[in-house]
Amino acid sequence: MAGMDTLSQVMEHLRGEGYTENFNLQRTHLASKDLQVLHDEFIIDKVYRFEGNTDPADEATLYAISSPKYNIKGVLVNGAGIYSDELTDEMLKALEIRRD
Repeated sequence: MAGMDTLSQVMEHLRGEGYTENFNLQRTHLASKDLQVLHDEFIIDKVYRFEGNTDPADEATLYAISSPKYNIKGVLVNGAGIYSDELTDEMLKALEIRRD
């Protein structure tokens, strides 16, 4: 995505593509408003990594996520290394970057 270097720029672009929900990462599911989406109910469509120039705390991963079951699209922002030890194996697998 040429010209989009910041997390906020990419999030705004994704909103224009219909990714309007803001997901929160929970131990066993993604949460969005009153909805709980389990690991097998969503697809990661795109992944963007942002790295801080000097501070590792500035690193983040942005996931563009869709759920055909609920007919929703949204984003999840995950800071570097947060809570990963508390997530279930199923959630960790679902959030893995798949390389073909």
